[in-house]
Amino acid sequence: MAGLGARAVLVTGANRGIGLELVRQLAGGPDAPRWIFACCREPDGVHGQKLRKLVSSHPNLVIVKLDVTNHATIKAAATYVEDHLEDTGLNLLINNAGVLAEVALETVAPQDMLNGYNSNVVGPLLVSQAFLPLLRRAAQGSIQKGLSCSRAAIINISTVLGSIGLAPHTFVKHVISYRCSKAALNMLTKCQSLDYKEDGILCAAVHPGWVKTDMGTQQADLTVDESVRGILSVLSRFGDEHNGAFVNWKGETIPW
Repeated sequence: MAGLGARAVLVTGANRGIGLELVRQLAGGPDAPRWIFACCREPDGVHGQKLRKLVSSHPNLVIVKLDVTNHATIKAAATYVEDHLEDTGLNLLINNAGVLAEVALETVAPQDMLNGYNSNVVGPLLVSQAFLPLLRRAAQGSIQKGLSCSRAAIINISTVLGSIGLAPHTFVKHVISYRCSKAALNMLTKCQSLDYKEDGILCAAVHPGWVKTDMGTQQADLTVDESVRGILSVLSRFGDEHNGAFVNWKGETIPW
C-alpha cells in the first residue's frame, strides 16, 4: 500500500474500531505522517487504553480530547492541534466518529433522531469548520496544483445504508436514525466538495464496508484490518475526479 504523503492527519473517534485501526496503520505504514492526531472523547478513561498504548511506541501520534457533540472541545482541539503544527497546516481530516442506535421507524423518538444527527452530521460539520483554517493553510502551502489527500482533504466516513438510491436493496429495520443521519452526512459531503474546491480542499465520503467492530458486530463481512487497508489505499489514489465522490473501501462508486 502506498503512503498518503500527508504531513499531518487528524482522525476523530480514534479510540476503537475503524478509527483506532486508521491511526495504527497510518503510524506504522510507509511514509508515515509527521503528525497523527488521534481524537476521542475520554482519552484518559478506560476506552482510551488501547490508544494510549499505541502512543507509547509512536512518537508522531498525539492524543487529542475531542467530543464531536461538544463545540467547546472541538474549538479547544483545533487550538491544540494548531499549536503543534506551528506555521504548517492540516493535510487530512477524517471524520470517523459516529453513533448507531437500534431504533425502528414505528417507535423512534425525537431524541433518538437528534442524537444521531448531532453525532453523525452536526459533529462532522463543526469539526470541519473548526479545522478549515488549518486545511486551507496546508492547501495554500503545498506545491501541488491538483486535489489530493496529501495536499488537503476532508473525508467523511459514511455508509451504504445512507444511500437513498440503494435503500430498496439495503433496507433493514431498527437503524432509522442512523440511515437518515448518514444520508444527511452525504449531502454535507457534496456541499463541502462544492464550497471548498476553490480552497484546494478535496471532500469525499467513504463507506468502510460491513466491518467486525462494536458497531458492525462480529457477524460482519470484513475485518477492521481489511477495511482500513482498503480505505487508505483508496485515499492515496484520490484526485480531482474524486472530489464530491461517494465510494466504498474498494474505491467503487456508490449511488447517492
